[in-house]
Amino acid sequence: SMSLDSREFRNALGRFPTGVCVITANPDGYEPFGMTVNSFASVSLDPALVLWSLQNDSECFEAFAKAKKYAVNILAEDQMQLSNFYAKKGDHSLQKEHYTMGRHGTPVIKGALTTFECDIWQRYEGGDHVILVGKVQAMLNSFETKPLVFFSGKYRELR
Repeated sequence: SMSLDSREFRNALGRFPTGVCVITANPDGYEPFGMTVNSFASVSLDPALVLWSLQNDSECFEAFAKAKKYAVNILAEDQMQLSNFYAKKGDHSLQKEHYTMGRHGTPVIKGALTTFECDIWQRYEGGDHVILVGKVQAMLNSFETKPLVFFSGKYRELR
């Protein structure tokens, strides 16, 4: 197989601008927690499916292994601090002031651009990640219109 320089590959992937999401969940035996990702994508309209990818060595791996559902919270431009907070190593517990309980029983981030509450539909092995496909059961859109954008390792502003 072609040998790729892994740093160069990572940097090249970073050239695809993305939104920023906090994935939230509250599986049995766990406090509500959140984890920042930019690996979110839409999959299907019918059924309504979305996906994101979780690193196999993630601190949250065991918790997501137990989870039956999760929420994808797409962050608004003014939520950079929140993105950084849930991207940190160590404690991923949701701060009381950051979330409320959604209609489908998952914690959801207050003020997010859009939230998709999902049941885990399928898990796929994806190399050093697991791909978590979710079936959207409820969604919430805010009045905020500007997303938090990530490109080449930095937050950007959408003009």
